[in-house]
Amino acid sequence: MKLYIYDHCPFCVRARMIFGLRDVAVDEEVLLNDDEDTPIGLIGAKQVPILIKPDGTAMGESLDIVRFIDEYAGKERLNEAVRVEVQTWYDEVNEYYNKLVQPRDIKLGLPEFATQAAMDYFVRKKEKTIGNFDTNLANTKKYLARVHTHLAELEALVQSPEAFAGELGIEDILIFPVLRNLTMVRGLEMPPKVLAYTLAMSEKSAVPLYFDRAL
Repeated sequence: MKLYIYDHCPFCVRARMIFGLRDVAVDEEVLLNDDEDTPIGLIGAKQVPILIKPDGTAMGESLDIVRFIDEYAGKERLNEAVRVEVQTWYDEVNEYYNKLVQPRDIKLGLPEFATQAAMDYFVRKKEKTIGNFDTNLANTKKYLARVHTHLAELEALVQSPEAFAGELGIEDILIFPVLRNLTMVRGLEMPPKVLAYTLAMSEKSAVPLYFDRAL
């Protein structure tokens, strides 16, 4: 199987996680961010992740891929329950956290931004949503303060370093990609249980963190 991704993409992290968690082999291919032809040719839309299944057909939508591989692996299935307070946390953080991470995405040396054209494409598209990248970077302190408040709230919701709700489930698939991408922000301080969970899930899922290149 092949999985088309961007390294920075949280939805791609969801798909990457299930392969690591279920020990299913997959070839990952990172597309340039301005490559429209490949994804549109495969699923009719410019989006990733895209899974090429064993029968050669293409599948989009991260949670569909997660559930497909979870079943394909033939092991214990993910817990589908999502606590209301976890969903609320996720929704609230997603209102602003891209203002922290997206301006940094193009500065990390990631393969999807290997060309100036790919970087320019990303900046043009995302600035329409979050505003000027440089302005957002200048407001890092303000957004970090909000993140630290939310991470303090999240600390009370972590049930285990090995699984957010105590057993592997959709909560992991929702929460870990957000935490993983926040590790690219210099000055981020995770509470102890959140940090332990983030480190453990990175190892279990084989999705590396960004602490070593945070800026």
